[in-house]
Amino acid sequence: MLNARLIKLPESACQHQHEHHQLVIGVGGEAELSVDGIGSRLDTWNACLVPTDTRHDYCGDERNHVLVIDLDPYLPALNNPAHGDYERLAPLFDRARNIGMDNRMQGLVQLCAGEFSRAPDNEAMHRHLATGILHCMSERIDRASKVPASRTGLSPDTVRRYIMENLHKKITVSDLARVACLSVSRFHETFRALTGITPHQFLLQTRLEKAIQLLWETSLTISEISFRTGFSSQSALTNALQKHRGTTPSALRFKEAKAPVMGLQSEESDVFVKEA
Repeated sequence: MLNARLIKLPESACQHQHEHHQLVIGVGGEAELSVDGIGSRLDTWNACLVPTDTRHDYCGDERNHVLVIDLDPYLPALNNPAHGDYERLAPLFDRARNIGMDNRMQGLVQLCAGEFSRAPDNEAMHRHLATGILHCMSERIDRASKVPASRTGLSPDTVRRYIMENLHKKITVSDLARVACLSVSRFHETFRALTGITPHQFLLQTRLEKAIQLLWETSLTISEISFRTGFSSQSALTNALQKHRGTTPSALRFKEAKAPVMGLQSEESDVFVKEA
């Protein structure tokens, strides 16, 4: 069994477990997921792997939407042609873990989410797209696991936390390397090996994500949002959005006022799969 769907997590905390593996990927807004004491913040750049029979708590803000992919470790049968794929994907779920997505992975997820929303009843397409996402994540995790042990002390989550705490300030790669207790050259090399993007790209995408959130959720002026997210001016934010997101601050606000994000479902009763 492999299936996938777009859902909205409830705003009040819930808890359950199920007899299948699950990948939960942030698509819009923010959500919280706690698996075996490992807390995950799900936004458009983060995902969480939930192994079978693992009790987990979850909730989200009013704008949250997530892509949920279920993988049953006991199916298909050995004589099924798809069994080889399942064997390759199962090691993904050897433990609960958080996953930070690089630009390409995030773009793939957003593309697939858009297709899910466009064709909500095309289950065959959903399965194929979900399988592609799982294979791409599996390849990235496998690549990261091959980074020499001396490099694995670096935590992208720690770097992100520092960025969010100092978002309104000028942040350099040297600052981030100091947080990681590495030289600039070693930090750059290690960070890219672990995440697939450079520290500068990670910093920029973090600034843009926060700016987009503030544009959607507050009435702050574009100039104030530029300051709060570390851009030197309103025009600097506008130029960055045009270059990396193909839009403008004004267009984002107009779109948010006119329509819900991606037209996703919002029924809380759809959250996750019922326990077996």
